[in-house]
Amino acid sequence: MSLTGVTARRKDTQPTAEADRPARLLAWYDRHRRHLPWRAAPGAPRDAYRVWLSEIMLQQTTVRAVAPYFSTFVARWPDVGALAAASLDDVLKAWAGLGYYSRARNLHACAGTVMREHGGTFPADVAALRRLPGVGPYTAAAIAAIAFDRAVMPVDGNIERVVARLFAVEDMLPQAKSRIHELAESLVPQTRAGDMAQALMDLGAMLCTPRNPSCAMCPFNDGCAAYLRGDAATFPRKAPKKSGAPRFGAAFVVRRADGKVLVRTRPAKGLLGGMTEVPTTAWSAGFDLARAKDEAPRLAGAALRWRCLAGTVDHVFTHFPLALTVYVATAPRGTRAPRGMRWVAADAVHGEALPTLMRKVLAHAGIGPAP
Repeated sequence: MSLTGVTARRKDTQPTAEADRPARLLAWYDRHRRHLPWRAAPGAPRDAYRVWLSEIMLQQTTVRAVAPYFSTFVARWPDVGALAAASLDDVLKAWAGLGYYSRARNLHACAGTVMREHGGTFPADVAALRRLPGVGPYTAAAIAAIAFDRAVMPVDGNIERVVARLFAVEDMLPQAKSRIHELAESLVPQTRAGDMAQALMDLGAMLCTPRNPSCAMCPFNDGCAAYLRGDAATFPRKAPKKSGAPRFGAAFVVRRADGKVLVRTRPAKGLLGGMTEVPTTAWSAGFDLARAKDEAPRLAGAALRWRCLAGTVDHVFTHFPLALTVYVATAPRGTRAPRGMRWVAADAVHGEALPTLMRKVLAHAGIGPAP
């Protein structure tokens, strides 16, 4: 059928009444809701700890990637008190590979704050939630709505897309965010606010997908402005992304004759803060590979012979892509680590708080599997 035919047919259909939208979507959600490890079963009490933990983990990450991490965390730290009592190093190790490591540091700090200032119970008020470490406007609204059924709307990427299409918001992102949030708030029902938020998330994940949305199956399709126009897949409108300039550097993998690997801990603040890494140069757009070995670690009593491996280890951060050249060397048994560094057994190094970038570097050097 032609697009014109679809549009003509849809004009004869009674549009979804605005007041009827929540009821329609909640009925759809009751039949088709996703079963997620952090989501309470229908009728079961909501656990704010699990809601908070999942929302922090899901920032900039997919459900598929988060699920195993979430299960590991709740098995090891089943409540906020257990997580607060854990060491930051253990939390970073459990988080390793999930990315955006400031989230893990804030997670640990937030657990401590909830114990000290709230008696181990998450506050239900959005303003109080906002004052917790690492809890921004979206996360506060998500916890308040999902865990406590407060009448607020957390707007994630899925909800943003659904609302932009439902109302055919023509403004470009990110400028359109405030308008989309205002429209999303208009969908909050008097009851089941948490279910409504999760229903919109599921609708965006399951039907109103970024590409090739399944509009024919959508409970909103007879009142969706973008669908009635025939251009739903073009929403939300987005300005072209600006990528930072590529950066370059070198990483140095030293193995001692007894099989141990030289590592260090990055500064607590900044990119990959508090994580474990092999020594590296600075990362810059003007990196001079010819002088890379000038920044190689110096080991007392050991004259290292560096070998440059073919190819580079490539990684993309939020604001820039990075390419690292990898050098390897072997140190004699008993060689002492330089100040600020330490030796870790090769078969135990992947138990360290290694970011994905460093797992790639070690794999490139033949230590452990590729991430």
